[in-house]
Amino acid sequence: MKFLLIMHMNPVLWDKLSEEEQQEVFDGHDRFQEIIRGSGEMVGTKALDVPTNTATVTVRDGAVQSVEGPYVPGESFLCGYYVVDVASKERAVELAALIPDAKLTAVEVREVVHDDGAE
Repeated sequence: MKFLLIMHMNPVLWDKLSEEEQQEVFDGHDRFQEIIRGSGEMVGTKALDVPTNTATVTVRDGAVQSVEGPYVPGESFLCGYYVVDVASKERAVELAALIPDAKLTAVEVREVVHDDGAE
């Protein structure tokens, strides 16, 4: 079963961390990746750019509109994800709890319901 472990960032919370605490988050991701690579559960991971570098595209009545910024405004934003291939949702939740972001904001666990195998 494949799951997305979706990480959220809150820049207000992030900026309150010391440089050492921020480095601990990065180091925690390195450790997490070692765990899921070692177990064979890692499919992939991506980190995303900040919302200010986002273009949101809509099509209404055939007209394409592109605006700068995220679709959902707010403090928190989607900053990255892991794709894991695990035996159960329970295992995906267990892995999500190991991601440092779970201690700062949240990690969503969503099952992949369609996969074209391109990853």
